[in-house]
Amino acid sequence: MTQATGSGGGRLAAAPRLDDLMPWSAAPLRLGRGWVMAPDAASLRARWAALHEAGDDAARERLFRPSRARTLRTAVPQLPGQTTPTGRLAHTGGPCPEPVRVLHGPFDRQWLLPDHRLIDSARPELWRVADGQQVFVVEMGHVPQSAGPALVASALLPDGRSPAGRPGRVRPLYRRPGGREPNLAPGLAELLARRLDRPVGAAELLAWTMASARPAPAGAVVPLTADAGVWEDGVALGERLLWLQTRGARGDGTAYGARAGDRPRMPGGRRPYVRAPLPARGLPGGISYLPDEEALLLGPGRVSPVPAAAWDYEAGGVRVLEAWFERRTAPVAEPASLEALRPAAWPQEWTTELLELVSVLALLAELRPAQEALHRRTAVGPRVEAPELRAAGILPPPATARRPASVLDHHEEGPGGQFALL
Repeated sequence: MTQATGSGGGRLAAAPRLDDLMPWSAAPLRLGRGWVMAPDAASLRARWAALHEAGDDAARERLFRPSRARTLRTAVPQLPGQTTPTGRLAHTGGPCPEPVRVLHGPFDRQWLLPDHRLIDSARPELWRVADGQQVFVVEMGHVPQSAGPALVASALLPDGRSPAGRPGRVRPLYRRPGGREPNLAPGLAELLARRLDRPVGAAELLAWTMASARPAPAGAVVPLTADAGVWEDGVALGERLLWLQTRGARGDGTAYGARAGDRPRMPGGRRPYVRAPLPARGLPGGISYLPDEEALLLGPGRVSPVPAAAWDYEAGGVRVLEAWFERRTAPVAEPASLEALRPAAWPQEWTTELLELVSVLALLAELRPAQEALHRRTAVGPRVEAPELRAAGILPPPATARRPASVLDHHEEGPGGQFALL
């Protein structure tokens, strides 16, 4: 039983912890070197080329930034699902790995070189289950006086970091590829189905969790209602949250008039547009907001309308739009480093991403009153609490539920091209 504190702490004291309801989790990715991730794929290809075109071994070492976990001579297996070479980088680098989309923090879609030789701790167990049906949940941590979300969901592999750099835990919905073996405490869905007198599947439980989870010092808690009507409303709300946070890849966006494959957009008349172009040369020097005009300023560029709720939206105690902009424009500490290889001018695709991010944040902010109403309804109604789950033998979950699935039906390439069956 968690001892949640703060606003509503008395009502949350008996709520089960997310850590018990979704027992298997992984620590955040630890890259070890910042140059392997970037907001654009072209920079990653340029960095790879610069590394392998360096004049001598000492120059390559300086650019690579060796650590205890990775050097140019480290032998490691491939990342699951990737086809990068496994020979030592000191001998041959091979072609540039094809950059893949990942989620940096809660809302920043970045590109990553998926080469295990470059990443100190890539969490291969997460790569094994990343597919078209997977949903990853990341805890944002407890930040007092912050109105940010307790959890963020992603269809992309997340690095597990909050905008402020705080590590979270990454929880896949499924323990195996293909949407098999839900990452739920054994018996949880069955008990809820009995209490609610209706079927409860893994996707429904995830949607409820996204709508109901609350941050707490010891980890997010998830109040569980025993009222079927409240449950249905919470699941519908969670589906909308999932659709927004995953940019239409998961969940249900029909409440916004979306169809299958649509991405989040503000209704007509409220959509943000570029009213004054960003600089043709160089990067904008700063970002600011004019509340009276609902205008977002990026240097000489101007985007509007941008609701104040989108500008003020925080996650992990940090304003999301400011963190997103900083990631793309902050001065590079070492001009001779690989990180210095980045766009010299603002790419058009960043503007497209910014407009979508503004829409997502604005639509998420509009759901806050519905989430608060759901919290109140859950608090005053019948609930399934931690003592009941313990009495039923569901909590604590077995130790095996906290470990990744260990049996695979295919080979993965190990160091030097050797194969191992896991």
